[in-house]
Amino acid sequence: MSKNASALKVKLSSYDELFGAKAPVASDQIVNVTLSELHTFKNHPFHVNDDKEMEELAESIREHGVLIPGIVRPRAEGGYELIAGHRRKHGSELAGKTEMPVIVRDYSDDEATIMMVDSNIQRETILPSEKAKAYRMKYDAMKHQGSRTGGLTLEELGEAAGESAKTVQRDIWISRLSEPLLDMVDAGKIGIMQAVDLSFLSEDAQQWVLVAIQDTNAVI
Repeated sequence: MSKNASALKVKLSSYDELFGAKAPVASDQIVNVTLSELHTFKNHPFHVNDDKEMEELAESIREHGVLIPGIVRPRAEGGYELIAGHRRKHGSELAGKTEMPVIVRDYSDDEATIMMVDSNIQRETILPSEKAKAYRMKYDAMKHQGSRTGGLTLEELGEAAGESAKTVQRDIWISRLSEPLLDMVDAGKIGIMQAVDLSFLSEDAQQWVLVAIQDTNAVI
């Protein structure tokens, strides 16, 4: 694949991630911001990995720059909080850049959380723990906004990723697992349905399960 073709692929993928295949609105203004001024979204559930895809992104940024701007909001402490663009920031760092283009929006906490989740939830590769935590964050944000309750809210949650309310509810339950158990779910040592069952246990009971799995090296 040529470099131009690779860059186009990155560009299209970025549009899909950031806007759900929709272009930015005309009123958006793009500014270049120093990378040191861009801060990770609080409790950001999605990992930024140094894998092959990141190598390709860094190479594209090195050759062509960041093709699609990130989305940020101003921080009271100074600088900006990244809402969408964590991978592009890291790719820029690897490419030796000192700044990247962003769109600055004055989002509330709930609006920022929903945008952050929606811009990442449709990734081709996403870990169970990432999706579970993301859905929990969006669910809480929607409740704060006064969204409808019950099944309709869960259906709204799943719309961005094309998933059912039942699947979303399952993932929200999984988010209650301890971090070590979530790591085991990601590693395939605990199945999804087993993870749902374990999510109803207390923190102490989850710890007992963790010790038992580690002692026996079991897969459940």
